[in-house]
Amino acid sequence: MQAFLIKRLVTLLLSLLGASALVMLVLEILPGNAAQVMLGPDASPEAIAALTSQLGLDTPAWQRYLLWLAGLLRGDMGQSYVYDVPASSLIGESLQLTLPLALLAIALTVAIALAAGIYAASHHNRPGDYVTMGLTQLGMAVPNFWFAIVLVLVFAVQLRWFSSGGFPGWQAEYGGGLWPGLKALLLPALALAVVQAAMLARITRSSILEVLQEDYVRTARAKGLSRRQALLRHALRNALIPVVTIAGLQFANLIASAIVVENVFQLPGIGRLILRSIENRDLIVVRNCVLLLAAMVIVVNFFVDLLYAWLDPRVKFSAVKAGTEAAS
Repeated sequence: MQAFLIKRLVTLLLSLLGASALVMLVLEILPGNAAQVMLGPDASPEAIAALTSQLGLDTPAWQRYLLWLAGLLRGDMGQSYVYDVPASSLIGESLQLTLPLALLAIALTVAIALAAGIYAASHHNRPGDYVTMGLTQLGMAVPNFWFAIVLVLVFAVQLRWFSSGGFPGWQAEYGGGLWPGLKALLLPALALAVVQAAMLARITRSSILEVLQEDYVRTARAKGLSRRQALLRHALRNALIPVVTIAGLQFANLIASAIVVENVFQLPGIGRLILRSIENRDLIVVRNCVLLLAAMVIVVNFFVDLLYAWLDPRVKFSAVKAGTEAAS
């Protein structure tokens, strides 16, 4: 297990380093000048050159990359060009919304998918199975932003159960709190979760049906267990192995979709910050935000690998065996 963990940690660090290099490279080849955008089209060349030097944009790209990495190791993300505040403070404020939104969305995704997938598998080739799979097919065809607009029209405009947008915050003294904050994030999280849950439910159903055909499940049935008991006691854990993998990959889709959904609900999250920073050519904030999103996906996949190994011990044993063979 220790060799498996070390191998995954090395992969994690190399992935983070590669992501940082790719982010820096992409932003460097983009056209435009941050100093020009900040000063406006009527600025003189001398003023633009002075601001470019002040921002450090006249130094070689590789040097700025190394300074950026060194700052990240110290916890310093740099200073925002536009807002003249530490980029970490801007990102930290945005993460107070985006991170709970993503966690709530993935929790709803897994809950809906498991319930629908298990129900469909336990009612295989019966009306409940056909109805559930029909609904999942419809859910996969619905864009997140369109479903978000429908939720606003139904639950905010017609029923008036939720607000149509905005976020009150987590602090009660400023009109927010835990329940008002969760209530403001429920519709956006549902808009993110439904499409992902539809795909995951179909995978859950297929995985369970495949596992139910295994010999050990048939043996359990022969000993007198019902189909439901055999499913819950013996088949479910093995059936969850591909489900966990897909759920980890879906986290990346949730983060990407959150950028659009946050703008539909006018939420001051990381997606809105990225869009505003791109408009203002605030490259410091953009590259830190993009790297943070990439790091979140990489770290989630790291924990998915660990959970995968826990669910299926053959994974870590094969990794240890491969490492031993390579060393010999």
